[in-house]
Amino acid sequence: MKFFTVILVVLLTQYNLLAQDFHKLFEKRGEVILKIKVENKSDVQRLSKILSVDKVKDGEVVAYANEKEFFKFLQTGYDYEVVPKKITKVKMAHSVKDALDWDSYPTYETYVQLMYNFESSYPNLCRIYDAGTSVQGRHLLFAVISDNVHQREPEPQFMYTSTMHGDETTGYILMLHLIDYLLSNYRSSSEVRNLVNNMEIWINPLANPDGTYHGGNDNVWNSMRYNANWVDLNRNFPDPEDGPHPDGESYQPETQAMMTLAENNNFVMSANFHGGAEVVNYPWDTWIRRHADDNWWQFVSREYADSTHAHSPSGYMTDLNDGITNGYDWYTIAGGRQDYMNYFRHCRECTIELSSIKTLPEDELLDHWEYNRVSFLHYMKQALYGIQGIVSDSATGRHLAAKITIVGHDHDSSQVYSDTTGRFSRPIYTGTYTVKFEAPNYITKTIEVEVNNFETTWLDVKLVNPNDVADENNLPTEFSLKQNYPNPFNPTTNITYVIANPDVIGVKQSTGNSANTNNATDCHAPLRSARNDAVNVSLKIYDALGREVATLVNEKQTPGEYSVRFNARKLPSGVYFYTLRAENFVQTRKMILMK
Repeated sequence: MKFFTVILVVLLTQYNLLAQDFHKLFEKRGEVILKIKVENKSDVQRLSKILSVDKVKDGEVVAYANEKEFFKFLQTGYDYEVVPKKITKVKMAHSVKDALDWDSYPTYETYVQLMYNFESSYPNLCRIYDAGTSVQGRHLLFAVISDNVHQREPEPQFMYTSTMHGDETTGYILMLHLIDYLLSNYRSSSEVRNLVNNMEIWINPLANPDGTYHGGNDNVWNSMRYNANWVDLNRNFPDPEDGPHPDGESYQPETQAMMTLAENNNFVMSANFHGGAEVVNYPWDTWIRRHADDNWWQFVSREYADSTHAHSPSGYMTDLNDGITNGYDWYTIAGGRQDYMNYFRHCRECTIELSSIKTLPEDELLDHWEYNRVSFLHYMKQALYGIQGIVSDSATGRHLAAKITIVGHDHDSSQVYSDTTGRFSRPIYTGTYTVKFEAPNYITKTIEVEVNNFETTWLDVKLVNPNDVADENNLPTEFSLKQNYPNPFNPTTNITYVIANPDVIGVKQSTGNSANTNNATDCHAPLRSARNDAVNVSLKIYDALGREVATLVNEKQTPGEYSVRFNARKLPSGVYFYTLRAENFVQTRKMILMK
């Protein structure tokens, strides 16, 4: 027993000496960089649960660790190498005038002055919003840019933010440059004017000022990845799979500020700029299954990367799949801001790695601006495409906060919501979709729409409150089948109908044969109550001989207005009839297919 006691004492002594040596690594700098050899993806996933993985390439993981993470990592038994932090001094701007040359990094005081200088120089286009302070009291500033910047208008909100990893500073300067570009070119550029007039743009150049200015307010070359509490801010958000606090840390002041901002606004799209690679990383990071809009994400990511290829030397932005990647396919993380914004805030956010060198030499900043300038604008424009519109009360015109769902398409929280102005934006890939609009105390409405890439499909959606009194054009107090539009058509047309509450009185069945009658009598009956009971609904198409050629609807539906697209591509020209049946209601109308 004494022998084993001696061995145990020796081992504990050695461990304590080892711990003391390692503790010295963190005395001056609270993080270390590790290089770890791995054999397969499961190794990467395991390490990602412990460390802040930075990159994965050719069987090697580069990761950051604070002291707690490092000692947890030591228990895994992986071979590793501590990588010295490479420090290269860069040119610093000590005045706003020098900073505006865009060939240097501003001191912290110059950064703050520069941001407020934008506001004072362009008071009608720009205001500075202070979202809060960091651990050490530095400010988290946003430049808000719009043609009516002091008023919330019914237009999409868009956000760019950068450098939540404090040592990844390329985006910091490029976002400052972008603010200046949008403001100074507003009058001379129709492209810029279109963006500023039709969007509310939020740009945060520096999301982790304590990390960037770890070495003091006068330099960025002693920057660090983590914040002042040695927490990776891009692992500190709620996670769709791992829930709250996936990193085991409390929400940091910087994280709380971002979450509060996202909760108080309705950002349609955003991007989060990083460094250390050159790639557009799209959702999800946390799990292997794809985003509902995976085809759209690949489309906009490819547009970004391809635009940089057209404006840069060969080899730029070509990592992984020629400059784009699904996050999980690269390496999985939990607690990332990208997944938080997509899942919890119903935004469309990606992560864009701008440069393989984290802190670029000052003489490369202008080059990288030119590589990305067009891509910045192209990505912003995507927030104006897809399905856009206003949701309002049919009787009063009051704007409504509504839930907008793509039927049979949305999952994993991919639905969107209209904001207090009634404005909604739903970026989506080209196709035909059934869109459902829901609001508390209102009758649900569905509309079938066609969407094309780089185009806007606008919907003015009026929802009905069954407890309000309004004219019959607004309230579904009766069943009705409207004339299709267009008519004649080739080869598609829209058929719109209204389903009333089933608790009606005096409903009459229309006269005539449903297959060949084109002057059926409309049925009118008042609602007795405002229940949202579902009724059996069928909508069928017949040819001139009374033969059924298509069934468009055959299901239970709740009261509301519905729109269905009919595609007659395989049918010959001629006269056709469409018949709506709901409860005791039957109505038929005629349409003409002209090819």
